[in-house]
Amino acid sequence: MTDLLDRMANNGHTELKAFRDEATGLKGFVGIHDTTLGPAGGGTRRYAFESEADAIEDVLRLSRAMTYKYALAGVNMGGAKAIIWIDEDEHSEELYRSYGRIVDSFDGRFVTGGDIGTDVRELRWIGMETDYVVGLPEQFDHPSGYHGGGLGVIRAMEACSDLVYDDRSLGDLHVVVQGVGEMGTSIVRYLNDEGADVTVADPDTASIDRLVDHYGVNTVTPKNVYDVDCDIFAPSALGFVLNDETIPRLQCDIICGAANNQLEDEKRHGSKLHNRGILYAPDYLANAGRTIDDTDLLRTGGYNHERAREMVNRIYDRMLTIGRRSRTEDRPTGEIADEIAEARIEALREMRSPVTETRVPQW
Repeated sequence: MTDLLDRMANNGHTELKAFRDEATGLKGFVGIHDTTLGPAGGGTRRYAFESEADAIEDVLRLSRAMTYKYALAGVNMGGAKAIIWIDEDEHSEELYRSYGRIVDSFDGRFVTGGDIGTDVRELRWIGMETDYVVGLPEQFDHPSGYHGGGLGVIRAMEACSDLVYDDRSLGDLHVVVQGVGEMGTSIVRYLNDEGADVTVADPDTASIDRLVDHYGVNTVTPKNVYDVDCDIFAPSALGFVLNDETIPRLQCDIICGAANNQLEDEKRHGSKLHNRGILYAPDYLANAGRTIDDTDLLRTGGYNHERAREMVNRIYDRMLTIGRRSRTEDRPTGEIADEIAEARIEALREMRSPVTETRVPQW
């Protein structure tokens, strides 16, 4: 327990709540990282972890990433994440309503939304017990075909292309998309609209077949996805895919995708990519579009599509800033992004001090 508390302190976490409900089989964790900028927000992931340690590792890393994602996106919220640790096929209305009561017990300090294993149906069940849930279709007024998460990744890709090839256009590039769930599929659609050459990989063959039929994409097996010669590699499934085994196999100039926690070891593997000359779009910047959309509805007056889309479009400028500093300072992009996020949080913390006047950095 001491090691866990020390780790939370070292990484700035304020809370880790374990919960269980024997009647429904519910068990899991809510992690709250930092609430300097505002209430903590983060999705609820349902996943069959192999151990309690793995579940806690995931919730701590993901909640910290959410703090940085909000800070970098200019959203005044803190970071959180929730894990429902349960077999993937074991879920019910009763289980999610029980979990909804857990969310409600935070009295607004924690606001949740969808993630792996938790989709619209599950969010509606959660919403039967609490108002602190975002991501329901009825909460938004999206134009047909719009997907904030996918568009955010595309804007980050465009910035990376501008940095590497001096051309924002993705039309002449070959992009490999690893994982074609909701986010990956939206990325493929946007890339198809841009005229890019797209290769996809996913163990779900039915999803692959649909994309082949609709967009004529190329395919590769999940095992061989790291070996494809391409311009951009877009990890858009589970995390920890960039590691000692996979990084030497990569044949790309840019990594920019939708997955969370892409680097198995943030500092070491971020440095490996930098030293190889591969431009890495920090995951919590590239995949911030959906988060921006979801939290815009919490503003006074509710969701405004034009306002949210403008914030998503700014991901392009933020990636340009980070990429240029990385080149000038010869440091990994992740280090630069972390510093910018931390500076915004610290500035607000100092501004609240009775003896210090500080302006909060804006993007």
